[in-house]
Amino acid sequence: MTKPCFFCDIQTQDDTMRFAENEYFFARYDDFAISKGHCEIIPKKHIVSFFDLNQEEREAFYALISEAKTIIDAAHNPDGYNIGINEGEAAGRTQHHLHIHLIPRYIGDVENPRGGVRHIIPKNADYIPDLKEMKGREQYAE
Repeated sequence: MTKPCFFCDIQTQDDTMRFAENEYFFARYDDFAISKGHCEIIPKKHIVSFFDLNQEEREAFYALISEAKTIIDAAHNPDGYNIGINEGEAAGRTQHHLHIHLIPRYIGDVENPRGGVRHIIPKNADYIPDLKEMKGREQYAE
């Protein structure tokens, strides 16, 4: 028996979290948001991998993520964003229907945001501990 797909099923229900859509995708606020405005961009048809999108679908994705950002900017005025896809179980995917996280970030939401998405493997997150000590990179040090 095939496990039900949340992102397919939610499209058949009254979804108060949905706030934008186009022909191929819809945007909805995350049920377990980690910041104000955290949302997901989700294909309307069942697609598992980002790499399975065709050119037209990729263009529709980019258009909708831009629209979602505009809406979130107006409502929450974030200072930055992380965009993430858990591509495969090894990357943490638990819902086997493509969904792209758009996560607004705010100054002070974490003590040190350096490394951003690199924190998925914490011991490797601070990949350049001190640029001043790296020959040829001194000019990039803060």
